[in-house]
Amino acid sequence: MQKLLRILWNSFLMALQELKVNKLRTFLSLFGITIGIFCIIGVLALVNSLKQKVQSDMNELGSNTVQVGKWEFLNTSDYPWWKFINRPEVKYDEFEFLKKHTGYAEHMYYLNNTNGNLTYKDNTYGGNIYGTSEEFNMVQTVDIEFGRYLNPSEFKRGMAVAVIGQEVATQLFKRPELAVGKKISIDGKKVNVIGVIKKQGQMINIFQFDESIVVPYNYFASIYDAEKLSPQIFVKGKEGVPNSALIDELRGLMRQVRRLSPREDDNFALNDINLFREQIDTVFASLNLGGWAIAGLSLLVGGFGIANIMFVTVRERRSQIGLKKAIGAKSRTIMTEFLIESAFLCIIGGLIGLFLVWILTLVLGPILPFPIGIAGSIIVLAFSICICLGVLSGIIPATIAARLNPVVAIRSN
Repeated sequence: MQKLLRILWNSFLMALQELKVNKLRTFLSLFGITIGIFCIIGVLALVNSLKQKVQSDMNELGSNTVQVGKWEFLNTSDYPWWKFINRPEVKYDEFEFLKKHTGYAEHMYYLNNTNGNLTYKDNTYGGNIYGTSEEFNMVQTVDIEFGRYLNPSEFKRGMAVAVIGQEVATQLFKRPELAVGKKISIDGKKVNVIGVIKKQGQMINIFQFDESIVVPYNYFASIYDAEKLSPQIFVKGKEGVPNSALIDELRGLMRQVRRLSPREDDNFALNDINLFREQIDTVFASLNLGGWAIAGLSLLVGGFGIANIMFVTVRERRSQIGLKKAIGAKSRTIMTEFLIESAFLCIIGGLIGLFLVWILTLVLGPILPFPIGIAGSIIVLAFSICICLGVLSGIIPATIAARLNPVVAIRSN
């Protein structure tokens, strides 16, 4: 063990000496490694951070959830677009029929939305207005920071109460906590603010709660022509019920309530949220593959650069190698020293690449609408690649060094 540590330390010192003595040559050779590791860590960190944000936003739609509406999220068939347009919107009485007759649904809600002007005194903000039924927060994640959420009585009676997003509260009241208990106008209609939703931040937030206001459906319907505003029904299945079974049940109920004959096509869409997640995973897999392709090319160039350094190093140290072998150093020891030195050079290039990624996260962090983090697993993967690449790049030069004849090597200088 002590011998191995001594070899590691000596190899590390040799790698640093190589950097010190031949700065330009070593830098140019390490440049490919640096760019390759920069691409690997940078792309994986960016894609993983984006994926986590998208998955978090997708969780707003709930797990084991099916959306009933007019449009399909992912239309992979040859169904003509004009038929989608001619489909009727889902109606509130259809929602009530589904809720009464389904056996597989745990929670279900009806949702309408439109854009409108939200006003408090002289402050006006254009936001999203959601009119929803009682079980909305049973399927979605609605975290209230100040005040409270709507209660069942307020939903049932269609009371003029609302919870608003952080951006709405900030624009209208400057400080979000001041919004609770105040009355604001929705396109001229007064509503009492009873809660403020916790800040979400930007990205693909499905409901964009920061810029939104949520009111009971019955109140929403008293202000707008609700059933013409692209209403949707979201259904969360019971624990253990597969989405396929839930979809089959909903399809039968929707065909029943719409009195469709067996020969008629469905005039509604049943969108499985899990399938949408799978499509997103495929997109991110393609992005990762592109990053690996760019990184692979850079690492290949870098590997040749490291091999070139090691070939030159073996030639420059022939007399030292010969002297070591003359005083008893074994061939495998010589080979191990050069392989470790090659790996250390790659690790140094990787450290530079990691430093550049860290700088990139500092620059892009305030700009991008999602936080960027470098996972420990990505760093371990990157430096494992560095070590493997260093060993592969140095194996031929190290083998040549290990096979040198000590007499010939000493006389080489």
